[in-house]
Amino acid sequence: MDGKDLFKFLMYQIQLGENVYWLGYVIAGIMECLGASRKVLEYMHRKPAMPFDGDQRPVLQGTICFDDVYFTYPSRPNNPVLKAFTLTIKAGTTVALVGPSGGGKSSIVSLIQHMYEPDSGTITIDGIPIQRVDHEYYHERVALVAQEPILYNGTVRQNILYGCDWATEEDMLEAARNANVHNFVMELDKKYDTMCGDKGVQMSGEFFLVDVGARISGGQKQRIAIARAMVRNPCVLILDEATSALDAESEAQVQEAINRCAGMRTVLIVAHRLSTVENADFIAVIEKGKVVQILISELKQ
Repeated sequence: MDGKDLFKFLMYQIQLGENVYWLGYVIAGIMECLGASRKVLEYMHRKPAMPFDGDQRPVLQGTICFDDVYFTYPSRPNNPVLKAFTLTIKAGTTVALVGPSGGGKSSIVSLIQHMYEPDSGTITIDGIPIQRVDHEYYHERVALVAQEPILYNGTVRQNILYGCDWATEEDMLEAARNANVHNFVMELDKKYDTMCGDKGVQMSGEFFLVDVGARISGGQKQRIAIARAMVRNPCVLILDEATSALDAESEAQVQEAINRCAGMRTVLIVAHRLSTVENADFIAVIEKGKVVQILISELKQ
């Protein structure tokens, strides 16, 4: 073997070694994907603990009624959360749920969302048991804004329209204006095409490099979440501690958006601050799984 052939052999050996080296990474990546896909397929084929076999799709107005509801969490069967709970929320009214922690406010929200089944009693919307309403349709008509809203990796427009493929640009803009989103979005460089990442970080550049100085505030995140809920035009809007972590200025802006949404639909507010609930039609005080209704005029006195 002369020098030329030896040089070729060594070069081929180097190339082969590199390819075998990277092949190991490819195989490891494939195995990782297979492991992840098993989990995904397991969740896709998982049967829900509760039957979602409702098939009714009525025109809902938003009257929620709890009738003698008893409820315990499956993980704590000996610790009843709601006991003989009865409450009627008429369509178009704004109702606030207040009370000490552990009184059952979040459980009421979960039951309205049909995340759990009550042990006994009935929960109806417009006189129809929520179990009989088509599950997907029901969640289109009942929207939730949580204490810590999630912004997905996408534009402001995509975050507002998330899950609403049927909504138009006009629907999105109307929801943004009603939620006090439009003005601050129009001050951004790319307007509604501004990228928003996890925890409300504005993104820039082709590879989505984080712009540390462009973090969206907590109040702005909440307003985007309200706009996302409003674009669905729900008949019931649930606000679960939506302003508890905000400063006074941000709370005032979010509260203005909430007040603008009220009247056209049923609004259920879970809160502790008086400023959040003072515009409610009535307040339900939840203590030890039971409710006492107090008129807002009595509270102000």
